[in-house]
Amino acid sequence: MCGRYALYGPTSRLREQFDLDPGFDFAPRYNIAPGTEVLVVESAVPGGRSARLLRWGLIPSWAQDASIGARLINARGETVSEKPAFRAAFRRARCIVPANGFYEWTAHRAGGRTVRQPYFIRPRAAGDLFAFAGLCERWRSPAGEEIRTCCIITTSANALVLPIHQRMPVILGATEHAAWLDPDNRDIEGLRTLLRPAVAHGMLAHPVCRAVNSSRVESAALIEAV
Repeated sequence: MCGRYALYGPTSRLREQFDLDPGFDFAPRYNIAPGTEVLVVESAVPGGRSARLLRWGLIPSWAQDASIGARLINARGETVSEKPAFRAAFRRARCIVPANGFYEWTAHRAGGRTVRQPYFIRPRAAGDLFAFAGLCERWRSPAGEEIRTCCIITTSANALVLPIHQRMPVILGATEHAAWLDPDNRDIEGLRTLLRPAVAHGMLAHPVCRAVNSSRVESAALIEAV
C-alpha cells in the first residue's frame, strides 16, 4: 500500500516535470497522511494541465456518506478497472499525485517487542519527482456540498521495495503522463499495462527516524537517513 509520502518541491520542478501552467502553489510537506488535502495533477479544459488540492481518500459518486473515503486511500492496480468503487474514475478521471518520495515500514523484534522501522524511498536522480498513478472523484453530500477526493493506485513491489513491503505505488514514466491524464483515452487494456512496478534501479531507499510513525509530526528531518 501507500499510506504516507512527502512532497516538498520545489515548485519550479513541479511545473517543469508535469508541464503545469504558472499560478499554483503548495506548502512543502514531509509526512502526508490520508484524509488530508494533497496536490494532484489533472488534465485541464480546454487543454493543458492543472494542479489542485483534493482530499486523499476516494469517495465514489454513489456513496451514501463520506466515511467510505477512509478505507479507499489506495486502489489495487490488478483490479482497479473492475471494482465498483474505482472503475468509473479509472475510465474518466485519472490523475497524477506528485511526490518527492514515499514511506514504507518493516517490522522486527527488538527487546521483546515488535518495532516498526520506516524507510524513505525516493528517485535515484537528484531533483526528480515520482508520478504516482491516481484517480479522482466528485461526491455531493446530502446537504449539497461537493467534495473532491483522490486515491493512489498500487502494484506489487519491485526488487528494491520488496524487502521492505510487498506493495508500492504505481509510478508512471514521463512518456506515460499524457496517455494517463487524457480524459478521452478509453483504451482500458492499454491503461492497465501502465500499472506495473517501476524499475528498481531508478530508486533509492534508506531508513529514517521513527518519528514519522506519527502523522502529527511534520519536519524536513523525517526524510534524513539514520
